[in-house]
Amino acid sequence: MPYPEIRPRRLRRSAAVRRLVSETRVDPAELVVPMFVKEGLTEPRQIASLPGVLQHSRDSLRKAAAEAVQAGVGGIMLFGVPATRDERGSGGIDPGGILNVAIADVVAEVGDATVVMSDLCLDEFTSHGHCGLLTPDGEVDNDATLAAYAEMAVAQAAAGVGVVGPSGMMDGQVGVVRRALDAAGHTDVAVLAYAAKYASAFYGPFRDAVESCLDGDRRTYQQDPANLRESLREVALDVAEGADIVMVKPALPYLDVVAAVRAAVDVPVAAYQVSGEYAMVEAAAANGWIDRERVMLETLTSIRRAGAQIILTYWAVEAARLLRDRY
Repeated sequence: MPYPEIRPRRLRRSAAVRRLVSETRVDPAELVVPMFVKEGLTEPRQIASLPGVLQHSRDSLRKAAAEAVQAGVGGIMLFGVPATRDERGSGGIDPGGILNVAIADVVAEVGDATVVMSDLCLDEFTSHGHCGLLTPDGEVDNDATLAAYAEMAVAQAAAGVGVVGPSGMMDGQVGVVRRALDAAGHTDVAVLAYAAKYASAFYGPFRDAVESCLDGDRRTYQQDPANLRESLREVALDVAEGADIVMVKPALPYLDVVAAVRAAVDVPVAAYQVSGEYAMVEAAAANGWIDRERVMLETLTSIRRAGAQIILTYWAVEAARLLRDRY
């Protein structure tokens, strides 16, 4: 036979053949859309550094949740933006706080048609912007913060949430949250652990979205971007403490971490395609430098290929529609 005898291009010759042999597919049910709700808004407000992403009013949040369900997304992750903050982040624990009432609103709107999730962290609610309570000398107090997380978890569960997402990277946070939920009778509420959350420069637009008050950085509790083995240790600890799902954040700069975590555990693995990842693509597309839709789906496919079964992304609703049309 003439050279070459083996021709892999046969399996790339048409869209139909490529679909047939595709090794990795992203399903809309694997996508989770983060949503922000701001106390006191009467109309949704555009977030300048996140084109197409809104701070919602309670009314617009309900409508957006219904649209997400219609698109087929697997979940909604809620973040609250309070009108006032204090040193202890008490708005996150208050049953009448914006995040807790938003959970109840969304659950009332969509029921069990998608998974309602909530961020379990104090940073949106504290006047200093840190993810935990501070000691008198300004250090983040790990164990005092755990007690606040336990209260916050119970408040979110009482509001009707299906999954809580402890994201503060406090030592022992998953175990404390699990025990608090169980003691309060919320044994069916799952824990999505932000198990490997890096002190990343990709979070900038998110801080605009939640109007962060942070002065300084979070390097004493979020992970060093240089470390991989440390992530595997953090993940193992969270699984041992009762995490139902573990997550890597950010996603694209840490695909090696996603793959290593997938190989190490037998619980579902999630990855969060964070605000900076989204904003870079949107900015490049706005300048005509890239094909926006192709890049969007390529990034999501790469995260899925690395091993993430669940992907949090600001494109979730749009991507779900595109994927539904494609397949």
